[in-house]
Amino acid sequence: MVSSYLAPTGTPVTLLEFEHAGATLIAETFGEGAHTFLLLHGIGMGRSVYLDVVQRLRGRVIALDLPGFGEAPEPTRTFTMERHADLVAAYLRHAGEGPVVVIGHSMGSQIAAELAARHPSLVEGVVLAGPTVNKAARNVAAQASYLLTDLVGERPLVIWRGAREYLRGGPHLIRKIRATIVHQPEKAFARIEQPVLVLRGESDPLAPMSWCQEIIDEIPGADLRVIPDHGHGTLISDSEPAARLIQGFADKL
Repeated sequence: MVSSYLAPTGTPVTLLEFEHAGATLIAETFGEGAHTFLLLHGIGMGRSVYLDVVQRLRGRVIALDLPGFGEAPEPTRTFTMERHADLVAAYLRHAGEGPVVVIGHSMGSQIAAELAARHPSLVEGVVLAGPTVNKAARNVAAQASYLLTDLVGERPLVIWRGAREYLRGGPHLIRKIRATIVHQPEKAFARIEQPVLVLRGESDPLAPMSWCQEIIDEIPGADLRVIPDHGHGTLISDSEPAARLIQGFADKL
């Protein structure tokens, strides 16, 4: 199902509900430019949470609700990160999109890595923002503790938007969290051949510096940038520093 409307700014927006292999994602597309940015959200989130960053990017932007998140219906079974990546690739091919600059935040970084590794022709650059899951803390208790620690210092907007989307995530949220934790993104990192930018909020406990350093050591030529005075929600509010770094990265591709 496809629908179109005008944003308050007058920009045409296309909304597509894409079904494939028993699952549905929702894609919202707007803007024009030299690059197409594909935004993959974090665990318990959805495309609406990232309005601040997508409005700052100069180019075509595709923001997704992955199956069981945001407005996308729950799939019949919980998706692995690899299966998410394959669904996103099927959507890109169906819509005639790509290659894209894929921006993955939190859980989305794991899917972005798999997309780049499994479907390289669809990706021209990769942004891993607040990349999860730290190899040294792959259990539900540790990740929940880090998330709560991060929220203590977060802006109210991040907390409000996050709480709303977590409620939307429904009763299967713990299963979805487990799917992120059992994934080993370092296996995908080792297969990425595209340029990579790693973004870390200075106080992000879910993406510690030691883990980000491991990532850039795994991917030849990857660039790590640390954003001062930000935590894990660096793409959700006050996203100007992140958007500037992403735009600069894309403009050099």
